[in-house]
Amino acid sequence: MAEIKFEKAMKRLEEIVDELEKGELDIDKSLEIFEEGIKMSRLCSKKLNEAEAKIEKLTKNQKGELITELFPVEEEGSEPDDEEAS
Repeated sequence: MAEIKFEKAMKRLEEIVDELEKGELDIDKSLEIFEEGIKMSRLCSKKLNEAEAKIEKLTKNQKGELITELFPVEEEGSEPDDEEAS
């Protein structure tokens, strides 16, 4: 089975959220699509993490030459430094 693209997974996740928010489904169907939503959410998160890891930042070195650096990837569960929130 081919892997689902990010856009398709996100669209399906939005549909699932809409269905659940309406509150018109029975409990079994709600649980079924909730589980599907969790899978879509995890897939989207995985794809975003993979994309983030590939992003490169273009910078200039001391000579003024353009170079590329790997974009810093935050570890899962870590929070950005925000001293004002402390």
